Amino acid sequence: MYISARFELKIFRRILSMLNHKWPVRCCFLLLILAAMTAPAMAQSSGSSSSGTSVGGVGLVAGVSASPDQFYFGVNVMAAKVATNFWFRPGGEVGFGNSTTLVGLNGEFVYLMDIRKSPWTAYFGGGPALNITTFHNDPPAENNTEVGPGFNFLAGIRKSKGLFSEIKVGLMDSAEFKFGIGYTF
Repeated sequence: MYISARFELKIFRRILSMLNHKWPVRCCFLLLILAAMTAPAMAQSSGSSSSGTSVGGVGLVAGVSASPDQFYFGVNVMAAKVATNFWFRPGGEVGFGNSTTLVGLNGEFVYLMDIRKSPWTAYFGGGPALNITTFHNDPPAENNTEVGPGFNFLAGIRKSKGLFSEIKVGLMDSAEFKFGIGYTF
């Protein structure tokens, strides 16, 4: 119990020290906080695309990433319609492998484009990310945790309330490339 509390205090102190010294991390925190504050007001918007199909929902995703080479799992929410076919889609992902654990908190915005005569919708977008990376060394006391900013660009194809597939390209501390397949409920 004492070791766990000491470890958590060490991580909390490291996060605070990084927030004091890295302006990109502060900008990511600010963007995520502002997006979270505006989401309830925007959530009153209609949940349909220009063709009238339902858009909102919670999505679960699993996939692989490169640099670091990992398997990842995540969740996202079509939280708020910002404008016609333009949505705020926050999410989180956890990657495992390559002696590293990467936790990403994403504040992404996506633009939906209906595909004629098809139940599928293409989308693309991007947004800031806050990444917490733990490097696992041999003894547990040697683990290093870093907090850093990131930015993701994404593109994909989805069925409303169904399957979706997407790719992401990351900058800064985000994984360089991700491919995921998921399901929206």
